[in-house]
Amino acid sequence: MIYQSDNRITKTIFNGINAYELNVYPYQAIILPECGGNLIAFRDVENNYSFLREPADNQMDDFKENPFLYGIPVLFPPNRIENGRFSFLNHTYKFPINEPVNKNHLHGFFYNHCWEVSETTSSEIESTIELSLKIDKQSDIYRYFPHSFRISLRYTLSENELVQNVTILNEGKESMPLMLGFHTSINAPFSKNSTMEDYNLQLSIKEKIELNERSLPTGKRLDLEITEKRLSTEGNSPFFQQLDHHYAAQKDQPNRMVLTDKREKISLIYETGSKYPFWMLYNRDAKSGFFCPEPQTNMVNGPNVPIPLEQTGIIELKSGEFWSAHSRFYTIKHKLRNRRA
Repeated sequence: MIYQSDNRITKTIFNGINAYELNVYPYQAIILPECGGNLIAFRDVENNYSFLREPADNQMDDFKENPFLYGIPVLFPPNRIENGRFSFLNHTYKFPINEPVNKNHLHGFFYNHCWEVSETTSSEIESTIELSLKIDKQSDIYRYFPHSFRISLRYTLSENELVQNVTILNEGKESMPLMLGFHTSINAPFSKNSTMEDYNLQLSIKEKIELNERSLPTGKRLDLEITEKRLSTEGNSPFFQQLDHHYAAQKDQPNRMVLTDKREKISLIYETGSKYPFWMLYNRDAKSGFFCPEPQTNMVNGPNVPIPLEQTGIIELKSGEFWSAHSRFYTIKHKLRNRRA
């Protein structure tokens, strides 16, 4: 891969795929517009940290088959829709069944589409790239989701943080349901000096949302178990058990993930804000060295859950209206405590 060390945006190739690379020391980010607008890498080049799970050259076939498990894929709608069907404001939507074992639709339409690069800017202090995707009658998505709208994804990298801004504009004549999430895949360890056992995860969760055998919410909210309460307070290993769990976020504190490398004495912070009041937490088999804290605007299968719609987080975006939200990544280094002689 071509590497540029100055503060600018460059076109490059990532494992055979066209990419854009953003550099503002000490950070580097790489995005793949042609592969779902996936931000595939976020690195600290000074310390040789790779915060996101990236596919190696020999993993590209797996990346193309399972894009949700690398980088930051866009989910619209996020997670599962029961039988691929739901109704909203007198319209019935029928999505393809792409999880046949559970007869669900999974993860929406945007994660594998080609996004347009609509803007790039850079300076000595930051680099920015904006991607956009326009849905209208000419789009193949329109037959499943018949609304005219535009989604824009903007990443800004500075020496302090990586900021993600997303905006959705309803350009049609009717209201549309807005359901958005990100299948963010985090490396643990992100440092080559550390092991999985060196990591502690804190996540701002309040309640567990019960899922049935098809991984769909039953409508019940459960108290957190002891191990999950540790996640919401002092933290726990991101691999304390196999996880594919759904949670409601806490409302009385910042909505975020804090992943601490106890060996390196550094924490990676992923702040998502109040516009993502739900989380999925996934770690595959609890031993693969990555996990996914997935912020979502809505409850899984929200339109079909047997509770009032306003409790599911489904947003009605009216004609001409826009919705926006931002998230950010940054790190905090921890000072060693002085020991008394």
